[in-house]
Amino acid sequence: MDLPPALLWPLAAFLGLCLGSFLNVVIVRLPVMLMLGWRAEAREALELPEEGASRFNLLVPRSICPNCETPIAWHDNLPVVGWFKRRGRCAHCQAPISLQYPLVELAGGALALAVLALYGPTWPALFVYGACLALLALAVIDLRTQLLPDLITLPLLWAGLAYQLLFQPLMLPSAVIGAMAGYLALWSFYWLFKLVTGKEGMGYGDFKLLAALGAWLGWQYLPMVLILSAGVGALVGIAAQLALPRLRGAPMPFGPFLAMAGWIALLVGEPLMATYQGWLL
Repeated sequence: MDLPPALLWPLAAFLGLCLGSFLNVVIVRLPVMLMLGWRAEAREALELPEEGASRFNLLVPRSICPNCETPIAWHDNLPVVGWFKRRGRCAHCQAPISLQYPLVELAGGALALAVLALYGPTWPALFVYGACLALLALAVIDLRTQLLPDLITLPLLWAGLAYQLLFQPLMLPSAVIGAMAGYLALWSFYWLFKLVTGKEGMGYGDFKLLAALGAWLGWQYLPMVLILSAGVGALVGIAAQLALPRLRGAPMPFGPFLAMAGWIALLVGEPLMATYQGWLL
């Protein structure tokens, strides 16, 4: 039975905030989990004894303050409310808690409402919302660590192909070509840049992320995605270096800008594509 709008919209916003809260756990813990896994593999390859580390995953241990390591009470973990209730500080030691937490939670809620408005309460909407959350996680992880984990990018790619197969089967050939072309485009740029400058301009995670976007959108959208991401990236990079001179010469992750372009294309891609094609003609 369909929910009335008076219940549907608040429920979507609430679930989006909760999923944004869980996404914060993924953003903070997944890179640490990967590092622990790499260390364990290295120790095994070097035939060193295993480290006696305690369990660490997305569920264990409980959330703690990064400064004093005091467990965070359940009511302080409520999405957005908990952060504002404590005025962005730990209840025990008063150390500041990153603004990332409420911003990611609010983004989860906002994306839920945007997808619901554009796709309605449908199965395709769930797939698209999942893609938007994956892009959000990748963007913040890349900002924090300059890492785009395969554990997110590769499932995102396969989910895009599954989405086309289930809901738009006629688009499946375009999606397969989009995945291949997306990877090849940035792979080619990477090697051209390295041959010319001797430096690495981006990481392999960027190739996989653009391949995933190609699977979700089809090859026709890739030029628009690249133009949007490169344009926004250039503007943000110039503004950041002017505002903060210490950032001059520092590497800037490209993943967040690809993610932003992906959100735009997933949510309002058709009218933008019509405008883009109109400019070309």
